[in-house]
Amino acid sequence: MNSIATVQRRHIGRLAVASALLFSAAAFFVSPARAADEAPDALVQRISGDVLETIKADKSIKAGDINKIMVLVDSKIMPNVNFQRMTASAVGPAWRQATPEQQKRLQDEFKILLVRTYAGALDQVSNQSVSVRPFRGSPDDKEVLVRTEIRGGGDPVQLDYRLEKTPGEGSGWKVYNLNVLGVWLVDTYRTQFAQQINSQGIDGLISALAARNKSNTKS
Repeated sequence: MNSIATVQRRHIGRLAVASALLFSAAAFFVSPARAADEAPDALVQRISGDVLETIKADKSIKAGDINKIMVLVDSKIMPNVNFQRMTASAVGPAWRQATPEQQKRLQDEFKILLVRTYAGALDQVSNQSVSVRPFRGSPDDKEVLVRTEIRGGGDPVQLDYRLEKTPGEGSGWKVYNLNVLGVWLVDTYRTQFAQQINSQGIDGLISALAARNKSNTKS
């Protein structure tokens, strides 16, 4: 799992604030009615601002309190992210051969990996603000790309979101991938996971993720 650890170290600095927007406090938490009525770019603009303000105001989140962050992720983030699609895309073709139990383990371990990897970066959030770039989409789109920039505390950080329209009337949008400075999160992990799967299979990937998460707990 050293290759995954290398990728994490390589991107941890520039992903710091960007990851905070996904794995913290009130990210992507909107009431169902409001989510259904909001355009995807308006949703991203509002929630990004809410998240930054929440992080700035909560010292325990900024300090990387894993338990608190995990509770908030489960209650407020996961309902608004298609995490199964995110995990399946990261795992690649092998996902279809995985059993339901293996798929659940992969989602659980992947979520822990992401949260623990970037939780320590939340203390870098200070005076940042989010600017949504001009949105190009139509009412009939089922999938859209929302481009933003995080400004303040250095050079602007590009942060783009891919969202999908969820089935059912009034269901709103869900995030399934994000891009930081030209690097798509899911694609980055897919390359690393493929190496592990090719050498040790799905169970090998699950074991490697669990070992990495255990190591992060001790660090």
